[in-house]
Amino acid sequence: MDLRRVWVIVRSGSQTAQRIASRCREQLEARGCAVICATSGLTTNPYPGLLADDRLPDLVLVLGGDGTVLSAARYLAALDVPILSFNVGGHLGFLTHEFVLLESLLSGDGSGLWQRLEDHHYALTQRLMLQASIDRGDGIPDSGDHHDKQGQLCHLALNDFYLRPAQEEATPTCRLEVEIDGEVVGQYQGDGLIVASPTGSTGYAMAAGGPILHPAIDAIVVNPICPMSLSSRPVVVPPRSILAIWPVGDSARRVKLWKDGALAGELEPGDRCIVQQADHHARLVALEQQPSYFSNLSRKLHWAGSLTDAMPSQN
Repeated sequence: MDLRRVWVIVRSGSQTAQRIASRCREQLEARGCAVICATSGLTTNPYPGLLADDRLPDLVLVLGGDGTVLSAARYLAALDVPILSFNVGGHLGFLTHEFVLLESLLSGDGSGLWQRLEDHHYALTQRLMLQASIDRGDGIPDSGDHHDKQGQLCHLALNDFYLRPAQEEATPTCRLEVEIDGEVVGQYQGDGLIVASPTGSTGYAMAAGGPILHPAIDAIVVNPICPMSLSSRPVVVPPRSILAIWPVGDSARRVKLWKDGALAGELEPGDRCIVQQADHHARLVALEQQPSYFSNLSRKLHWAGSLTDAMPSQN
């Protein structure tokens, strides 16, 4: 990997991330690399400003948690920009490398990290992205911060899209009708509906009782949130499936569409949300030679394994 231009994205509110970013900048500039540092958070979005410059980076280094990575992926996946992330100030860190690895690689002049990248001692993993558009009945999407291959506006998500009731002054349920590949499969009444990627299957979808999908599997999870029927179960559909979801009921039964936890738009009865696989995959840099997804799951989710044995079986 040529490191001529690098963006360092820092989790908002993390002094440790700011300190590490300054250190990375010094080391990269000493190697002749142009570096831009920016802050990303709930109220701070650096990407419109960064992307106003046509010169894309060779690498985006993310210092934060999963939320910081999700935000980066939404803007950079369509541009095929690789993302290298470390858990600095985050929580679970499913998508990131451990902070201790970053500290060891940055020791001295940082050649352990930068030389490793320049010598191509890494792997690029492809993560399925989802895209969603809102159709008000005229077939023309009216919102979004990206354009698909047809030039239509859409929203992107690495983890998931979900729809929940829009009313803030009450906690009503909503009724959503779902169509998959042109066939109406039924209605879900409850707190909402999640459409998740394999990456997002360990997020909100898992918390709502959905299955865990290995990220190497391209598929889409459709998962109801607290359904009022025991027969409403999560389903996994092929990656090329096209889902249409719309609220049912009177005009007060509006729902909000969320993308990776960020608000994307609002629908009322008569509107449709179209969700499908995005045109591009997110490109995440993996530094470990043999990363183990299952050991990561066991560690992050605190899987107990046997309740009687302290050590794994030797079988």
